[in-house]
Amino acid sequence: MDNSNKFVSGLLLVWDVITLSLTFLLSISLFKENSFQVMDWLVFFGLTTLWFVIVLSRKLYLSDMGQDVSSRIVNFLKSCIILIVLFGLTYLIFTFPPNFRNAVIAFSIGFPLLGVTTNFIIISLINRWGNNGNRHKDVLVTGMGNMVNQVNHYFNGHPNLGYNIKGFVKYSEKSTDNDAQYVSDISHIGDYMNENHVDEIIVALPIKCSKKIKSILKTADYHGARVRFIPDYKEVLGEDYKVIRHGKIDMINARQMPLDNKLSNFIKECFDWCFSSLALLFLAPLFLIIAILIKMDSTGPVFYCPVRIGKAGRPFRVFKFRTMVTNDNAGISSTQFNDPRITRVGKILRKYSIDELPQFANVFFGEMSVVGPRPHRSYLNQQFQKAVDKYMVRHYFKPGITGWAQVNGWRGPTETQEQKQQRFRHDLWYLENWSLWLDIRIIWLTIFGKKTHSKAF
Repeated sequence: MDNSNKFVSGLLLVWDVITLSLTFLLSISLFKENSFQVMDWLVFFGLTTLWFVIVLSRKLYLSDMGQDVSSRIVNFLKSCIILIVLFGLTYLIFTFPPNFRNAVIAFSIGFPLLGVTTNFIIISLINRWGNNGNRHKDVLVTGMGNMVNQVNHYFNGHPNLGYNIKGFVKYSEKSTDNDAQYVSDISHIGDYMNENHVDEIIVALPIKCSKKIKSILKTADYHGARVRFIPDYKEVLGEDYKVIRHGKIDMINARQMPLDNKLSNFIKECFDWCFSSLALLFLAPLFLIIAILIKMDSTGPVFYCPVRIGKAGRPFRVFKFRTMVTNDNAGISSTQFNDPRITRVGKILRKYSIDELPQFANVFFGEMSVVGPRPHRSYLNQQFQKAVDKYMVRHYFKPGITGWAQVNGWRGPTETQEQKQQRFRHDLWYLENWSLWLDIRIIWLTIFGKKTHSKAF
């Protein structure tokens, strides 16, 4: 278990103990007539000790925090049930005051409910923190000259910046003076990235001063004049770039977008958090009704959780209501018009995109955004990557429940080149022109727009 997992495990352990303590103390205060007595404190310390024994035996805090959220919650609930059963047996076997019964019932109900709620919130905050640049970025470095070594030494010496340099890419045959081992060369960098995850590529190239520039610098120095050099970045990078300074190293962020701004990203994160929290709260009764209807309509689970590709090309599981008799877990078979697998309830859910509503849980946990490019299956993602130029740019940020492409009618099938191009162009336009008001407009059009549901089946 690495340091980040140890921190998260420790945080969850402390929080669960606090939750247990608050629930027990409140149960005694509200449902037991007499004030705290010695026996109450003995029961409290006994429950706390029993909780430690249960969670250690079930390895609740030793598992990988990168596991599915559902696995963590289920394991927590099982631990709660074991604790409550043992507590109930102790109450039945030994003699307790009559007024202690209500406190036992209150604790048995309150601890699982409060515990699940707080666990959802804590895991959501942890995932949101990790999904917004606060994890290590896997980086390749390429270039020529001493600047390559400077980049390597600087980021290795400042691990708090989150750059994990995986190795050098040989820029030319002359590139033999670096301290790190080469993992590829320019010609085969794509092959390396097919097998290894890479978040960023740092290109460190010196600007070779011509004799004329050196002459100007010499004359300016002689006369005490300042020189400001303007490199022509636009010729290579276009209009969208930003110069960022790390120590004494200037880095150019190619394809700078609005959400690269920390304030803009923070505003979007706050909006996602608030919107998804309210949505889950108000939609909970509807979710219960839909779950019952799905169960009555056909056999199988209520939810369908396929793997989709998210930010930085990382896979995650999305929450959806099951709308088919059988689901394609391999992620290859696309839904067809009048697909015989779609259930009666499923037709209604898909028509109005109600099956997508559980994805507010993905937003709550920081895996998705309310608005953004729709997440695709791995198989479809690979098709797009080969067929559409610069397609993977849409993975710079989180995918969304709805998006600019969807409200403009480009949802559903992606069988033709035009359908693929149009979906990507709309996604890219959204990323390049993001604003909070644009997000609100897209949400409005998702609910009331005519084009949004025209191609749903």
